[in-house]
Amino acid sequence: MARKTQKRPPALKGVSSAERALAVLTAFRRGDGALSLAELAERTGLVKSTILRLALSLQQYRLLARLPDGSYRLDAETLRLGTAYQQAFRLSDHVMPVLEQLAAKTGETTSFYVRNGEERLCLFRVESTNRIRMTVQPGDTRPMDKSAIAQTLRRYEAGVPGPDDELPLFTSGVTDPHAAALAMPVFGIGNSLVGALSISGPVSRLTPARAEQMKGALVEAATKLTLACGGSPVPRTGKSPRNRPSLSA
Repeated sequence: MARKTQKRPPALKGVSSAERALAVLTAFRRGDGALSLAELAERTGLVKSTILRLALSLQQYRLLARLPDGSYRLDAETLRLGTAYQQAFRLSDHVMPVLEQLAAKTGETTSFYVRNGEERLCLFRVESTNRIRMTVQPGDTRPMDKSAIAQTLRRYEAGVPGPDDELPLFTSGVTDPHAAALAMPVFGIGNSLVGALSISGPVSRLTPARAEQMKGALVEAATKLTLACGGSPVPRTGKSPRNRPSLSA
């Protein structure tokens, strides 16, 4: 008797009309006041007649407002949703999975630091599985020294990196002759600095050459965390940590 093959459930797909409406909403960028119909069409790739129909629905839910000159701006419901997200947001829910994935990928200790006055505070940490590692616990503080982590917290406290900035930062043996670290800033709403994401380990293992191999994974992790925190990703420079001799001695 022939065995019945079990049917696989159909793959779920998104609703195209909802995706087009979300494309209109997410066309607005930081600093935008109002956008004309032509600007929305250019940013979304949608025809103007489609945008007009979508805008009517978005206006009913107070997500979009139409101004007398025919342009559009975000309406009050977007503020309510943003406030609700901020209230529900728990940093640990986003940071810990990123640290765990980064530690598994690199084999080194991963941490998330914030600045606390003239000290840097370790908020979250996932230890390396290697027997030789640097011991720091969540809640421990370290001085705002010349390490890659402290430099990242100090340098980007006032804003996002410039086009010529070399990221991630790498230091080896700067404040501790046995410790090396690779660090990347994480930004939140308004591109304010949230903290520094880092990979650290002994200098014998975390060499400049190995840091070069790991920097892509760190940039990817920092980008993921920045997006989760409501910030804009930092463009990668592509420059090697080994191009910073003054920081790696």
